Amino acid sequence: MPSSAPSTPERPWPVQRRFFVDYHDLDVLNHLNHARYFVFMQSLRCDYYLPLVPTTDPAKIDIIMVDASCRFLAPANYGTELVGEVVPARPIGRTSFTLLYRFHLAGTSTVTARGKTVSVVFDYGKGEKQEIPPARRAVLERDAIDPASEGW
Repeated sequence: MPSSAPSTPERPWPVQRRFFVDYHDLDVLNHLNHARYFVFMQSLRCDYYLPLVPTTDPAKIDIIMVDASCRFLAPANYGTELVGEVVPARPIGRTSFTLLYRFHLAGTSTVTARGKTVSVVFDYGKGEKQEIPPARRAVLERDAIDPASEGW
């Protein structure tokens, strides 16, 4: 579903990463397979979130993803390079937060996809959600944008 938001990135987001579209990432139409965007979003989520926590040990990371979606807007073909970006969305919840993702063809303003995930801060030892720690909340709030600016 096309977004009513601008098709060109207005400003860089806090974290960017480049992704190369390899042959094994293609679908039968020679486009980047839709499922790869979720893998790219996972990498971006780690790039943004891991610096906010005291460990990079996957067994000690305190979030659980409860929702993920992606809107596909333009094809990305074999051999192209994508720039992926991630930013928190307002409002930040008491125990949860939303991250927005944007992908565009490198060197162009063509947005190929926009994604969204919702994560909950979770105490795996107790098996329950917990409040976002104040220092982490401050960074999320500092970086957060209005999701409507990206068509959400």
